[in-house]
Amino acid sequence: MNTPQTIALFLFTILLISCSNNESVNTENDSNSPPQNTPNILLIIADDMGLDATPGYTIGNIKPNMPTLESLINSGLKFNNLWSYPICTPTRGSILTGKYGFRTNVLNVDDVMPISETSIQKHLDNTASRYNHAVIGKWHLSKNESHPTNMGINYYSGSLGGGVQSFWNWNLTENEQTTTSTAYTTTKFTDLAIDWIGAQTQPWFLWLAYNAPHTPFHLPPSNLHYQGNLPSDDASISANPLPYYLAMIEAMDAEMGRLINSMSDNEKANTIIIFIGDNGTPNRVAQEYENSRAKGSVYQGGVNVPMIVSGKNVTRINDTENALINTTDLFATIADIAGTGTIEINDSISFKRLLSDSNADKRDYVYTEIGYDSGNSDYTIRNATHKYIYFEDGTEALYDLNDNPLENPNLLDASQLPLSNENRAIKDDLTNRLNQIRN
Repeated sequence: MNTPQTIALFLFTILLISCSNNESVNTENDSNSPPQNTPNILLIIADDMGLDATPGYTIGNIKPNMPTLESLINSGLKFNNLWSYPICTPTRGSILTGKYGFRTNVLNVDDVMPISETSIQKHLDNTASRYNHAVIGKWHLSKNESHPTNMGINYYSGSLGGGVQSFWNWNLTENEQTTTSTAYTTTKFTDLAIDWIGAQTQPWFLWLAYNAPHTPFHLPPSNLHYQGNLPSDDASISANPLPYYLAMIEAMDAEMGRLINSMSDNEKANTIIIFIGDNGTPNRVAQEYENSRAKGSVYQGGVNVPMIVSGKNVTRINDTENALINTTDLFATIADIAGTGTIEINDSISFKRLLSDSNADKRDYVYTEIGYDSGNSDYTIRNATHKYIYFEDGTEALYDLNDNPLENPNLLDASQLPLSNENRAIKDDLTNRLNQIRN
């Protein structure tokens, strides 16, 4: 579909490619452009969007039409091995603090982040970075109206909870006050982001957390998606939710494009954009992954999520990176991009250098987990080839991801034993490293 927006996005891609290496962009006529050694940072979080629902990744047969994201892929770096948490709250907590969930006791849905923790926003302030910052959209780290402010966020506006009853009728919290909004959430969050960015006169970091494509599945406004004239009644959506889920993603992509194109050319050229999913695709709409191995599980379908980084100082254009990355690493990376001197902190290691150097240092392991009301957890660790899982009931699993990326068979099943000497050594190494992390 050759819409004006698609054409604008094509031009934006060309702009990013031409400017990503240029350290001398003229900002004399653009009062909103900060100095070039302090790029603006835009973190966009999609809610419940796994690899199978993301263009550019091989898993999943039916993909949404996402010209904005595809232009970011074409002009930037796609990561294949980002691990999040299996559900929304602990992923957001890991980004906010750079800590594994068991350290903050944020391990499951609706767990509350202690205000004693240092957020990435507080860290930017504490290191005199000169960055103004905001969080717009889904918070899901407490339902207290003052919580974002108490965590050090300069400006917060969005939805505090994990979901909304309706994308057209929901609770909007801004300036610690909650009112009812009837604006489509994806559009409203974009409007708020455009207004906030437009008011900035110093370097900025915007955490933009869409609640799309989280349930309730629905048919977005027709000008925002490519899925056609679908029926909008609940029965039709329940019977075939996938096209509605894809339409919600397409609506988010359209609004991402509107946000990017609202910026001046100089501001776009001086902005780095990080796009991620917060956990895997819900089982009702998951593709290729087994239903029990999608969102909510520590299997790959629950924790291996997309990440694309494009824009200022990203010189690996239309490239792919297989490095192991944790969502905790976004803390140090954002701090590093902001020039704070922070390279490693808590459970967070900056991957900034990978944006320009494929030979930069990489993690040997990544770790994630999910907590349960019983007080127990499933937790998992992987290296470049193998993945080990310890389940709350005491059972274990070991997978060779090179041979079986969909995690079959379990090498610890009786039918697969005994382990080869190589796999035994790998299991011992992974469990030893797991014990070091957790003890």
